[in-house]
Amino acid sequence: MEVILLEKVNKLGDLGDKVNVKSGYGRNFLIPQNKAVPATEKHLADFEARRTELEKAEKESFTAAEARAKNVSELNVIITRKAGSEGKLFGSVTNADIATAVSEAGVELEKREVRLPEGPIHDVGQFEIALHLHADVNSAVSVTIVAEEE
Repeated sequence: MEVILLEKVNKLGDLGDKVNVKSGYGRNFLIPQNKAVPATEKHLADFEARRTELEKAEKESFTAAEARAKNVSELNVIITRKAGSEGKLFGSVTNADIATAVSEAGVELEKREVRLPEGPIHDVGQFEIALHLHADVNSAVSVTIVAEEE
């Protein structure tokens, strides 16, 4: 299936690129998420008419993500959880917990932007959490998980 990308997609292409993808990926992800449109003559003409508008929106999104990355890299977020005497948490800290804590600290963050490649955190300590704010903008936030005082 051939599609025209309406925004930059990691490991696929930039705005305006015409790429071949598997039909399921195109129909079930790219098109419903408004990341692409089928590469027909009509859609190609519509895209060319909207190209400057889409490029402007992409640039604004990129500059906003850069500003958020700068703000979030200066944060040190503290999350308090119940823990055992050996530093193991009763439960875990997930990407949703981290996104909520960062948002409460003053920088908007969605849980889909938090990267935890090794899964939820189960220990007390300090961690550098990777953030993916835009296709071209990655950052990190310092998160300290402390045991709840009884």
